Amino acid sequence: MVNEYGLETKFCRLGEDIRLTEGSRIEGYASFFGLTDQGGDVVMPGAYARSLTRLKAEGRAVRMLWQHDATQPIGVWDEIAEDGRGLKVKGRILTEVDKGREAAALVAAGAIDGLSIGYRTVTAEKDAKGQRLLREVELWEVSLVTFPMLPEARVGAKGDSPEAMDLRELAALFDAARRVLAGR
Repeated sequence: MVNEYGLETKFCRLGEDIRLTEGSRIEGYASFFGLTDQGGDVVMPGAYARSLTRLKAEGRAVRMLWQHDATQPIGVWDEIAEDGRGLKVKGRILTEVDKGREAAALVAAGAIDGLSIGYRTVTAEKDAKGQRLLREVELWEVSLVTFPMLPEARVGAKGDSPEAMDLRELAALFDAARRVLAGR
């Protein structure tokens, strides 16, 4: 999806890999490498590296928004980095802001379970299956959203036991591997 500013968006489902802790702290993955989303795109390892380096050098930050609405910042991302799985994020929903307070309550209750990245494609190519392989993207924001596009990334609400989180994470990994092997 492309907005009026030319920014594309990618949705991830919150769940086992994103969790709300200590009231308003949120952490997990906003994007996974190598998995095909519902739009047929695959984010490749290293796709965010240049953008994150550039943002840091310029003293700028990736924004935490509500539903990709630039007029509704709801928190701050304290850490954003690539690892072997994808784009890992850690931040704080600001409950001093009305929409932040609402977002934290909705995530804690399980009513909101999606993350979505807002970005511009810098380099991409099509593979033999017609999938767009995103090699480099310029990351602008990571939003909490209602409808995700990449089902493999999920959030667990506040209060989940570590054992339950581990089992759900393992189940999600098996499901993702099954999809990859099935060619989806």
